Amino acid sequence: NDTNCSEPELAVFLCCKNTLVTEACDDMAPQHFVTAQQSPAPFSVTADRSSFKEGDEITVRLLADSTPFIGFMLQARAVNGSSPLGVFTVTGGEAQLLTCNGQPSAVSHTSASAKLSIQGTWRAPTSDGLNSIQFRLKSTFNGEPPLNMIFSLSISSAGCGSSKVCFRQPLNCDPGVSPDCYFLSAMTSTRDTAIHLEMTGPSDGYIAIGFSDDQMMGNDDIFICGRDSNGFIQLQHAYSTGRRRPDIVPLGNVSDVKSSMQDDIISCSFTTRSPISIPRSVRSSSPYYLMFAHGPTSNGEIGHHTSTFLSDTKMDISRPRGITNAIQPPIIKAHGALMLIAWMTTGSLGMITARYLKGVANGKECWHDVWFLVHVFLMTLTVAATIIAFILSFSHVRGWSGGAHPVLGCVMMILAFFQPIVAMFRCGPHHRWRFLFNWSHALNAVAIKVLAVVAIFTGLSLIDSSEDKWLLKVMGGFVGWEATLYILLDVHMRCKCSGERKQIYNIKFRLMLSTILGNMAFLGALLVGIAMS
Repeated sequence: NDTNCSEPELAVFLCCKNTLVTEACDDMAPQHFVTAQQSPAPFSVTADRSSFKEGDEITVRLLADSTPFIGFMLQARAVNGSSPLGVFTVTGGEAQLLTCNGQPSAVSHTSASAKLSIQGTWRAPTSDGLNSIQFRLKSTFNGEPPLNMIFSLSISSAGCGSSKVCFRQPLNCDPGVSPDCYFLSAMTSTRDTAIHLEMTGPSDGYIAIGFSDDQMMGNDDIFICGRDSNGFIQLQHAYSTGRRRPDIVPLGNVSDVKSSMQDDIISCSFTTRSPISIPRSVRSSSPYYLMFAHGPTSNGEIGHHTSTFLSDTKMDISRPRGITNAIQPPIIKAHGALMLIAWMTTGSLGMITARYLKGVANGKECWHDVWFLVHVFLMTLTVAATIIAFILSFSHVRGWSGGAHPVLGCVMMILAFFQPIVAMFRCGPHHRWRFLFNWSHALNAVAIKVLAVVAIFTGLSLIDSSEDKWLLKVMGGFVGWEATLYILLDVHMRCKCSGERKQIYNIKFRLMLSTILGNMAFLGALLVGIAMS
């Protein structure tokens, strides 16, 4: 009973042990006799879904950032409505139901103890014609004046290009219409340095946006919207210093935090007054490359992103306009094309020629010269293409970027460079130590081939932004195809085949022709994918 407060001049939320503040049902005013606090709210309100139908239940959570809260009142109302809707249920001793309009349609505190989090479940009414709702919260923090926060999360492409900067994948998608739309919007305030940011997209763990001076990961200011260890959606601020998990930093001067998750669609919106912190930036309106990433989480820790999208140019977020996704620079596409040509065609054919064709003519000297010249020619092309691709990549990146990919490429490059040099100084075919060269030459070729395949996989993963990762699947099909043909050729070479020599040669020729045609088909598909990346 409110009238039993021993110090009535204090805020109702602070002085009463059991604060059934029914007088606050309509205007939610806690009778503190002070004006409302205008500074950013040190808490967030999250819901586990952003849309609902009649009778659905939504889990709502109030979470303190750093300062514990004491008194609070939580209601659900129609947008611009004046009366609470639906009913709540709560668990735990720090929250209780409050009867408004004859039903438990609000949640309040039970004591003046400090609280870090409160959870309740809201059930939508079954009446027809219910539109969008807002979760309204008023609370007190250690005697500070009350804070009023309205939670209502509705992200769409309205205003893109006119009042806010929008970045999305697929191009021109609308998150209000298409749930598989990855969307980022930024809108600056004309009165102060505030930047209002929205992001949404499908993910099983988190989505993140970043501001960067370049199109490479590192030295980027990042905001992460993802699951915490309890499965709730939380907003985090981070800073990346390289191609590793970003370092979490204080959230800063951030307010109006709203987040939700429904059917694996994660959404967050918030306002930040903290300056964007990246090298060479001098103000919040500096031009940046915009980044969008999503990936899994484990116990609240973000994992490596499964996909990223980058803006094609630097953007001044104070000047609304549309943004298109970045395409891979032509020099990087040339690098990838040369590596694929080298190790899916010329390199493979050179190795096949040396292993399976030198004995075809039963020691005829003329054929021995032919297969050897073909082998040398193909492997020379392979090494030359690898060297050119290597130079192109490092001349563009001017450093290490891409995780394991450049390391694998460098090791492969060194082994490939020494392969022909060692072959030039080999001993004669009848020398007693010739077998050492034969084995080392063959094993080094196998090592180069394996490293090349792994490097191609890691390289394709960096540029394949498709949801189904079809470039990686095509590469996997190529590996399976070539391995099968190698096995068939090896079995044919080792078996004691009976029949005419011409028939035996025809079988080997067909196997090799199949290998060539199959490799070319896979190569063509991957080259098209690189061109479209």
